[in-house]
Amino acid sequence: MTSAKRNLTIEEVHEGDRVPELAVDVSATTVILGALATRDWRPMHHDKDFAIHRNGTKDIFMNTPNQAAWFERYLSDWTGPRGRLGRMRFRMKDSVFPGDTMVFRGRVEKVETDEAGCGWLDVAVTLSVGEKPMTECATRIAIPTHEGDNPWTRRGDAWRP
Repeated sequence: MTSAKRNLTIEEVHEGDRVPELAVDVSATTVILGALATRDWRPMHHDKDFAIHRNGTKDIFMNTPNQAAWFERYLSDWTGPRGRLGRMRFRMKDSVFPGDTMVFRGRVEKVETDEAGCGWLDVAVTLSVGEKPMTECATRIAIPTHEGDNPWTRRGDAWRP
């Protein structure tokens, strides 16, 4: 999947639509840089010996904020730069390690425009490695209702995620 060249609008999305899949090869660098970017200094995210011998895992593994960033990137690649994440809730079922290929798949669960005129999509996203779901994520993302709309300009009562 490549970054959107334009902004997706609510008229283009329907309940049941699939978000294009994104596959990402995870390296030790992916895991470590994600931990560093989120100031997570816990050694299980950068010290392989610690992760294996003290945590009992097979390798260092991706931290929670790093996964959250990947979910947001997946959705914003699809919606374009005016897509604005309102809410995200996810449940990690297993760890993502260097050498894994993360595959993101999404399905639009709901499409609506609220009373303030903001367009909303509820999207269920799964991060899988192989056939195994590693993390399940429920999101609510605002997208433009028309070409001139920009959810990023909404404040106060006009922004109700």
